Amino acid sequence: MTELALEELAVEAAPGARFPSLERHGGAVVLSWLEPHMVDGEEVWALKGAPYEDGTLGKAFEVTRSGGGATFFVNWADFPVVWPVGAGRLAAHWLQRGGPATYDYGVRVSFSEDGGHSWSEPWTPHEDGTPSEHGFVSVFGLGHGEAGMVWLDGRRFFEADGSRAASPRMTLRYRTAGPDGTKTAEVELDDRICDCCQTDAAMTSAGPVVVYRDRTEEEVRDISVGRFVEGKWTGGVPVHDDGWTIPGCPVNGPSVAALGDAVVVAWFTGAGNTPRVRAAFSDDAGATFGAPVTIDLGNPVGRVATVMPEPGTALVTWLEAEQLFVRAVTADGNPGVAREVATSSNARASGFPAMLVDSADRVVFAQTVVDHGIRVLRSQQPWTAWQD
Repeated sequence: MTELALEELAVEAAPGARFPSLERHGGAVVLSWLEPHMVDGEEVWALKGAPYEDGTLGKAFEVTRSGGGATFFVNWADFPVVWPVGAGRLAAHWLQRGGPATYDYGVRVSFSEDGGHSWSEPWTPHEDGTPSEHGFVSVFGLGHGEAGMVWLDGRRFFEADGSRAASPRMTLRYRTAGPDGTKTAEVELDDRICDCCQTDAAMTSAGPVVVYRDRTEEEVRDISVGRFVEGKWTGGVPVHDDGWTIPGCPVNGPSVAALGDAVVVAWFTGAGNTPRVRAAFSDDAGATFGAPVTIDLGNPVGRVATVMPEPGTALVTWLEAEQLFVRAVTADGNPGVAREVATSSNARASGFPAMLVDSADRVVFAQTVVDHGIRVLRSQQPWTAWQD
């Protein structure tokens, strides 16, 4: 284990900002976050973003804010994000309450064609109208500015007549939105999944892949992958048979990255009452995966993120022992030295760390510092210079 040499980047974010995300499409990278403000004695939440390039964060822009009758659902694990989706286009999503019930909230999506200066009227991708949970969104560019999106959808917690379902279950759904306003119909990808773990998505040479925590009737909650093949989504296929049986949601979703046919998935599991962070590789665009590699140091919290800077090599970051760590791992099962990135907290308020590799091969991390704000760190050396 070794400490990573880092520099902190200036961020135009207010005190108390939280839940940062780093997203890219091609050469476009955006940092986004949520920040609180007091306006006329009312707490207002603003979704903000800033472009990132060559170690510098640009001027912050605002997507939207709560107030005026719009009440945001603010949650440490299910948070809003700004996503580059190609052709200079940005997409943003946030969560808005629909009624007084705790989990009655829905997804709102907006688009910008001018780098975040202006935004379209919000759109709701789910059309069921049930007072149920909709969230944990992943958005990805499909080419020519078209955006694909997946989300957890709780409509099956209710019957057609509006009564509570006898066998409620969370589902995973998908649809697309084009720059010309064309929207495809909703598609159900999986009719029974874990209730509140994050989703993630990546583009392979064969099309998009989506990863999520699945759920069987026996309460096995392992990680599954869905693939878009010949115009249709495959059913959820386990990345690995961990066999983690747990009666409640661990709120600890997977992360995926891809380059061409190469795919890596990183995740947390507590199978056998032994917490582990694992990663598994595919060389056929996610159709099959090799045996997983253990990444952690023995007692991880999880909250993973992964990137693939070159085919067959991944970087995985995770929380453990009140620290944020990162480690390189290769498809042949060789994990590099675990490197300390920064102090963190196991508290929910610390959220989930984010990571990417920039055009100079430097590794960029973003995290929430509890009772302070967000912090963005960049490695002083390219990851290729790390000596294991």
